[in-house]
Amino acid sequence: MFLLRHGQSYFNLHFNATHVDPGIEDPELTPLGLEQAAAAAKRLANAALTRIIVSPYTRALQTAQPILAIHKVPVDILHEVREQAAFACDIGSPPALLAIRFPHHDFAHLAPKWWRDGAETTEETIERANAFRALMATRGDSATTLLAVGSRLSGSDSRRTEASSTTSSSAASGPAGFPKIPISGEGRLRSKRATCRSSAVLPLLETNRVGSPGA
Repeated sequence: MFLLRHGQSYFNLHFNATHVDPGIEDPELTPLGLEQAAAAAKRLANAALTRIIVSPYTRALQTAQPILAIHKVPVDILHEVREQAAFACDIGSPPALLAIRFPHHDFAHLAPKWWRDGAETTEETIERANAFRALMATRGDSATTLLAVGSRLSGSDSRRTEASSTTSSSAASGPAGFPKIPISGEGRLRSKRATCRSSAVLPLLETNRVGSPGA
């Protein structure tokens, strides 16, 4: 499984400069973010992908676009890989609007309000991560791309790739041993083989932390 973080969003652009929530709901990617997504797609061009999983956030869907232009594989839009909902950027868009913006995707299975109000507790995040891992365990795919939106993604059998590392210095540094490969502007592409079959589940979907938004 490849874990891919979205490119720089307009929320990132303003929050990184001010450290104040700019109140941008479901932000789009900036021009830099689009460049980062294209660079990530190039890096994954030869990956043996069989399915792409995308969160319903606009920034994740936009990050998926250049990858889908290369890999003609099934796409799952799963709210289970959403944010923990600590910032305005974690407020999503209703399926009807997403269907207009991204008519090539199916959003009919999503609830009208698929995101949540207020940040998840640690227990809720663990429960969601466990449910997602259980779902993945039933899949027979040999490789999958998960387009996640958090700044901390680990705890699964995975190769981690990031379209951007633009949250905070602590979040951007990543776990020890993750090499940094410049791709465009401030963007970084990181990848490392992880073997964590028995590791804790929580970090898989641990996304937002106060002061360091994953969006």
